[in-house]
Amino acid sequence: MNRRPHALLLIAALPALAYLLIPLVALGGRLDVGQFAGAWRQPAVSDAIRVSLGTSLGATLLAVVGGTPLAWLLARHQFRGQRIVDTLVDLPMVLPPAVAGIALLLVFGRRGPLGGWLESHDLTIAFSPIAVVLAQCFVAAPYYVRTAVGGFAAVERELEHAAALDGASTFQAFRLVTVPLAGPALIGGVVMTWARALGEFGATIIFAGNLPGLTQTMPLAIYLGFERDLQVALTLAAVLLVISFAVLALTRRILWRADER
Repeated sequence: MNRRPHALLLIAALPALAYLLIPLVALGGRLDVGQFAGAWRQPAVSDAIRVSLGTSLGATLLAVVGGTPLAWLLARHQFRGQRIVDTLVDLPMVLPPAVAGIALLLVFGRRGPLGGWLESHDLTIAFSPIAVVLAQCFVAAPYYVRTAVGGFAAVERELEHAAALDGASTFQAFRLVTVPLAGPALIGGVVMTWARALGEFGATIIFAGNLPGLTQTMPLAIYLGFERDLQVALTLAAVLLVISFAVLALTRRILWRADER
């Protein structure tokens, strides 16, 4: 077997691999272990982690609850305007986050159609933790929906029909047959959605602001840390790096195990 083409491809790929790896190595090399341990005790770090974990989990839950019926509709039914719906689902993934933040602010802000009505009922959405959840969900939900569509579409309908013949209702067939078989894809979608929500920046800072302890997530604290405390920024950047790597590794493991079945 001629190994020369493989060697040439490896050499050609090295610059791209180095470009991806060197910044990450530089980040790890800049961290001071002693300062890293001390930074965890700073309120800016602990508050940002608390806000990020709480809001990202809320956004993920909202994406699953709202996205599952939508994914099932797209995977199992043909209807007029389906291509438009497909495009709308994918749009937040390519839309600049700042645009998403402005759009949400125009809807839920005090002068927006929903925001004004909610304001009259003493409920403020913009620049609150709820705004963080909504911003994260807007940009992250498509990752779950798109993955769930693929998972549902891969389940053979004959198995669902067999469950119906055995007396199962539509919901029971969905819960007992479809969801377990599509489980790896759904779990992968949930993990990717949570990771995307955790790293959201642009829509959050416009729609929810950057209020420490209230709406300041880890990405926002990193942004502020470059101006006030670089060690805080480095600490949170390292935390997000570790989480991102772990999320990708977990997602790939889940998908690999699903492919082996």
